[in-house]
Parts: sequence; structure tokens; C-alpha cells
Amino acid sequence: MISIGVVTRGKYGRRLIENIKTNSDFSVSSIELPESLPDFIEDPQEFIASLNPDKKVLSSDIVIAYTLHPDITPEIVRLAGESGARAVIIAGGMSGAGGREELDELSKKYDMHIEVHEICCELEKSGNDVVDDFASCFGSPAVKITTKNGVISKVEVLRGAPCGSTWHMAKGLIGSGTKDAPARAGLLVQQYPCRAVRGTRGGIHKAAELHKKAVEKALRD
Repeated sequence: MISIGVVTRGKYGRRLIENIKTNSDFSVSSIELPESLPDFIEDPQEFIASLNPDKKVLSSDIVIAYTLHPDITPEIVRLAGESGARAVIIAGGMSGAGGREELDELSKKYDMHIEVHEICCELEKSGNDVVDDFASCFGSPAVKITTKNGVISKVEVLRGAPCGSTWHMAKGLIGSGTKDAPARAGLLVQQYPCRAVRGTRGGIHKAAELHKKAVEKALRD
């Protein structure tokens, strides 16, 4: 069983923690960053040290960081590397992750796998053993659908979005006609209180499209 350490910030990351606890046997712990942070932090190391983060959380097999701040994220990654984490998944995309070159250097220095995702429901197996263990349960959605007379009677979540939207979608599809199910799947995900960015081509719209395709595939299979 792998351990998951989650760095939350305000509302970001909390739903993932609850979903991991509900839908897996992974152990999960967390530390919380202030929701409100300065736009620019001159000395991230000193700032994070002042918060006295629990190093046990950062020593988890996988650290999932909802830091969403380009100054803070690399420091959290560095501390995770020092603490012995085997992989870091950075949520929210590169705009809040710091520089790619710096992350690559930290990855090499600590022999630690690092991934950056705009939305965590695009997570796939990557060849890293602990990330692959996590991605066997959470990440890009995959479902199995049972139908009767053109109506969906059962939806089994094989792999779901870390935030829980796939399970929400699965419940909402029961009783839907197979013809309308893919579009309804996307709508249900957009109605779920997901934290993904809205109003752009990515974010929540990408999440909806991933779930729509998962339902289409399940119906074909």
C-alpha cells in the first residue's frame, strides 16, 4: 500500500483527500498552506520554514501539491525530495509550478519522479512504480457500463478522477439512454463542484471531454 501526502491550499486538495479515503486503501495525510499568498515571495525557503510543515507528510511515497504558486511549488518539491518522497504530482498546470528547468534539476538531484498536470483526471500510468499504483485507481477515467433495453442499469468505476467527479457521473448516468449518455456524462462532470478552471478550452471542459470519451468507449466495449 502506497502513502499519499497532499499539500492543500484553501479549498484545493480537500476533495481529493476525501475521495482517496473513500475509494482506495491508500494511506493519506496532508499539510495546509495559507489560502492567501503574496504574488511574489522573495525567499520561499524561509517562508515555508516559518509554516513548519510536517515532514512526515512530505516523506510519503507520492506528494500531490496543490500549491498553485510558482515561488512556493519548487520549495515544496525540494522538501519532498529531502524527505524521501518518490514522486511528486503538481496540480494546476505549469503556471503555478515554477520553471520546468528547476523541476528537472530537482528530479535528478533527488531521483524523484515529477509530473505537472492542469487537471488530475488526465493522469496516466507513466512507468514510475508508485505513480502507476496510484493511477491504477485514480486518473484518466475508465468505466464499465451495463445496459438493459438501451438504458444504463449499472456503471462501475474502474479508474476515476482524483476529485471524485467520475463517481458522481457514474451515479448520475443510471437510467440514462445509451444514445444520450456520453453527452450527459460531460454535463454531469461540469455540474460537479470540480476546482478545475472554467471559461477556457482546458480545465473543466477537458475533464468533461475525458469523461464523455470514457463513456463512449465503455458503451462500445
